[in-house]
Amino acid sequence: MNDLDNWIPKTELGKKVKSGEIQTIDEIIDKGLKMRESEIVDKLLPDLESDLILIGQARGKFGGGQRRAFKQTQKKTGDGSKISFSALAVVGNKNGYVGIGLGKSNETVPAREKAIRNAKLNIIKIKRGCGSWECACGTPHSIPFEVHGKCGSSEIYIKPAPKGLRLCIADECKKILEMAGIQDVWSKTFGQTNTRTNLAYACFYALKQLTDSKINKKFEAHAGVKEGRIE
Repeated sequence: MNDLDNWIPKTELGKKVKSGEIQTIDEIIDKGLKMRESEIVDKLLPDLESDLILIGQARGKFGGGQRRAFKQTQKKTGDGSKISFSALAVVGNKNGYVGIGLGKSNETVPAREKAIRNAKLNIIKIKRGCGSWECACGTPHSIPFEVHGKCGSSEIYIKPAPKGLRLCIADECKKILEMAGIQDVWSKTFGQTNTRTNLAYACFYALKQLTDSKINKKFEAHAGVKEGRIE
């Protein structure tokens, strides 16, 4: 018996998913319904995977240090220093669905669990295709058109790339694209890209444009645009 068997839904949407009235995640995303229980995503996307974005940094000589998954902050209080940890998680099925979420706690494990839960609640469905003039193969290995995302002072442009180029993008953004099932892209960044949290969210906002933007039917057929899961 798994955790989903013991799951008791608290929302109307959760009850419909549990009873089988809603059987696909597309029914929720397409209607713009708000998910408040991560078990909904666990039920409808059982092949979901998760990873952590390296937003922290260990102390090292001259300000250097190895990147870490948890960002540690301290707050001075009357009782002394209060330590807090932040984690940024990305989830996806590597086939058209991806989400990211931030979690904070006084300990690392709860911060990670909160981040994964929030990432599931922020999951989106993206479009893939071949918008590269160098390739024009008509298969959904890249993205259909250039997209732009901004968060804080971090900006990123993601562009279609020919087949076989792979992901020419920052390592932490690469995790997001891999979870979404995108194989080939060009990219360009501006601003404070060392702020990994903002850069990751900028990348996520850029991917969200793939679904929010309307595409001409003729171009959609030419670029082989596919939305969501590809069998």
